[in-house]
Amino acid sequence: MSETFILEQDKQNLRKTERDIMYQTILFDLDGTLTDPGVGITNSVAYALEKYGIQTADRTSLYPFIGPPLQDSFETFYHFSSADAKQAVAYYREYYEEKGIYENLLYHGMEGLLADLSAAGKTLLVATSKPERFAVQILEYFQIQKYFTYIAGSHMDGRRSRKYEVIAYALQTAGISDLSGAVMVGDREYDIAGAKQAGIASIGVLFGYGSRQELERAGADHLASDVEEIRRIVCKI
Repeated sequence: MSETFILEQDKQNLRKTERDIMYQTILFDLDGTLTDPGVGITNSVAYALEKYGIQTADRTSLYPFIGPPLQDSFETFYHFSSADAKQAVAYYREYYEEKGIYENLLYHGMEGLLADLSAAGKTLLVATSKPERFAVQILEYFQIQKYFTYIAGSHMDGRRSRKYEVIAYALQTAGISDLSGAVMVGDREYDIAGAKQAGIASIGVLFGYGSRQELERAGADHLASDVEEIRRIVCKI
């Protein structure tokens, strides 16, 4: 038997093994993955920007704020100083805590997916850069917190807001040591990059706020065009 044939057989076996992996631990991003927060987040950002005399008639121009840490976004997209960005986050929360948090929609079919995965014995976690207090409040509002073993987010002061930090914290807190059976589900490049840093697989969802190009460029292991495709990837059906 030739060495070339053996190497080709090894490659085929590896591909088969990769296809046959069933994920046991599924981490979900929140904004743009579990829920569509577009109205609430962009209204909150617009409210904060108005404090600095900045008008934003086109709310879609604020979509890049959905996903990354807020302070980073004010600094990156509007070139705020660190001090101004921190104050902008405070203004943002004035609107968000009262109204914006509820200007939010649960994606169609998501609760059914979570219920089925939970019933199948999967460990479900939330890993979001949003402050943990807000994340818990949102999941309770939609009555889906019961499906998650742990809900991990950032601190109110911005600590633990990097996606890798949140993912690592969620896995550690939930006592997950088998990283080969874990996968991060998210809609932005930050989710994919965080998963890579944490040493786990990733699913990029195409119904959120990141484009196919963004997710492919970030190196997503899988892409899901809808909620049912997440089910097929996770359960290998």
